[in-house]
Amino acid sequence: MIPAVDPNIRLSRSDVVDRADLLALCRFGGVSWHFLARESQRDPEADVATLLSGHATEEGRNARDTLDRLMESRAQFAEHRREVEDMMASTSAEGIRLTTVLDDDYPVNLRVIDNLPPFLFYRGQLQTDDAYSVAVVGTRAPSEDGIVRAQKMATRLAEHGVTVLSGLARGIDTAAHDAALVANGRTIAVLGSGIRRVYPPENGELAERIIASGAVVSQFWPDAAPTSFNFPRRNVVTSGLGQGTVVIEASATSGAKLQARLAVEHGKHVFLLASLVASHDWARNYLKRPRVYEVADVEDIIKVLRSPEQMRSRAEQRVQLALNLA
Repeated sequence: MIPAVDPNIRLSRSDVVDRADLLALCRFGGVSWHFLARESQRDPEADVATLLSGHATEEGRNARDTLDRLMESRAQFAEHRREVEDMMASTSAEGIRLTTVLDDDYPVNLRVIDNLPPFLFYRGQLQTDDAYSVAVVGTRAPSEDGIVRAQKMATRLAEHGVTVLSGLARGIDTAAHDAALVANGRTIAVLGSGIRRVYPPENGELAERIIASGAVVSQFWPDAAPTSFNFPRRNVVTSGLGQGTVVIEASATSGAKLQARLAVEHGKHVFLLASLVASHDWARNYLKRPRVYEVADVEDIIKVLRSPEQMRSRAEQRVQLALNLA
């Protein structure tokens, strides 16, 4: 028998309260943030009381496990909500912004993946045109040729009005961000840590330059440390934010190769430089997968990208399909 809803839970439907509700649910231990994001996006009119009473449109083990945890610990909701309200007030005072799956400014490319984050804290500006974006990633220990290739790719993408995404890591990521800025283009850095803790620390100045004309974003709590567990999750968002991923240099065990796999799973494009294909078996094998291309120049990438309007329409169709299936 499902327990009755706590009569003390009374929620208004303002945007601020809705966002606080969603973040408060994420404070419960053992819950799936991806499920909460999907459920909130699928049915934005559903209230917290429904979830706390064990009801959702999504079925399956992932949903059931999360609903069980919420019901078991729902007495903690008020405390979690107070924590979130304090967090939102303090981050806002610092100029840190928040977007959630409940908000219109949540990145449209991110909406179409199954493992989307429920929220992003960010500094800078997110724009509708950022849907016209590609990630440029690679090893933290690149060759000199790799650095040059990353700089050339990011520069040419920026010159074509493409937002350059990367992870602010040492090596290829740093080269891509910097080159996009030098070309007066937009770039977005996706952190593997909280928004208050830029990592690596030597890229703090680069992060400030990015914020001035682009954005630095994080899917984690603001003070989260840059743990090894966080970086694969960072790759999920870096892939999800773009229409595709360009891999410059990457070994078979690198995070950049992981992102290529994630991009395939997300239904995104994967662009492998010809030099990478020539030197790595994993890259040659990836060419057998759907939407994976060997590229020699930026024109090979531009020709398969869609406009921001097309990406928004696609996202709306995916969300509506999920709602109909539910």
